[in-house]
Amino acid sequence: MKRTRHSAEQIVTKLREADAMLAAGRSIAQVIQHLGVSEQTFNRWRNQYGGMKSEEARRLKELEIENARLKKAVADLTIDNQILKEANDYLGKPHRGMRGGARASEVRRDARAGDTAADRSSRERASGLPRAEPAAFDAAVRGDPAGRR
Repeated sequence: MKRTRHSAEQIVTKLREADAMLAAGRSIAQVIQHLGVSEQTFNRWRNQYGGMKSEEARRLKELEIENARLKKAVADLTIDNQILKEANDYLGKPHRGMRGGARASEVRRDARAGDTAADRSSRERASGLPRAEPAAFDAAVRGDPAGRR
């Protein structure tokens, strides 16, 4: 038998019709045969839409669609966030409190001590962290760990 999709309004209408038939003394088997659905479908409809008006059923379907769309958006943003964190870890940068690769207190301390860029660079290499270069970041975002273009 061909599967038929019913709208929320159609389901509510069929449930009202079924309630009228049941009140008239017809059996469940006669009602579901008249509606053209299985007993399982009829029971599922009664659990989901029982006592609703067609406007409420329509609103329920709209909210379910919107909820699915929002869940997908959250999942996409979560994936993007994880990708950015992995790229950040790959470049060796800490996650919080960093501006331009150094804390503000470190920048002030370096400026007072008269450090040059070469001194800071040698400290970065000695720390075992790779230097963050724009080309390396682009390569990490593209997924090329070797940094080839």
